[in-house]
Amino acid sequence: MKNDLLVFLLLSVICFFAAGLCLSAHALAQADAAVGVKIMEKEVLGKFLADGRGISLYSFSRDTENTSSCIEGCAVNWPPFYADPSAALEGCEPVDFFSITRSDGRQQTTYKGMPLYYFKDDKYPGDTFGHGIGGVWFLVTP
Repeated sequence: MKNDLLVFLLLSVICFFAAGLCLSAHALAQADAAVGVKIMEKEVLGKFLADGRGISLYSFSRDTENTSSCIEGCAVNWPPFYADPSAALEGCEPVDFFSITRSDGRQQTTYKGMPLYYFKDDKYPGDTFGHGIGGVWFLVTP
């Protein structure tokens, strides 16, 4: 009986802290989402667009206006970027952004008609590992 109570108390404490961590992570994600797009800069590359967390955004030269050509397996390596239309834009003009519905049913944000993407290997703010890949993937310049 004592062991059962001890296990119950221990599990309760673990759940309490886990819930707190989840709420903290959710609050941080909401704070990041408050800024949809901002302008970043690197000495060699110049200015480019990034999401609110500073993760670089890319365009695919095989896309056409308001239409994504990166579907299925391509979208695993190049996940579509979507920001709520009400999200703030730092240093950007709201008129340049629009949301489309992709052929797979997902929402995607466009910049001047071109769909925006992440690169799966960009993990930290300012990473630009996708720039120039295959001669068809490029950072989006404002």
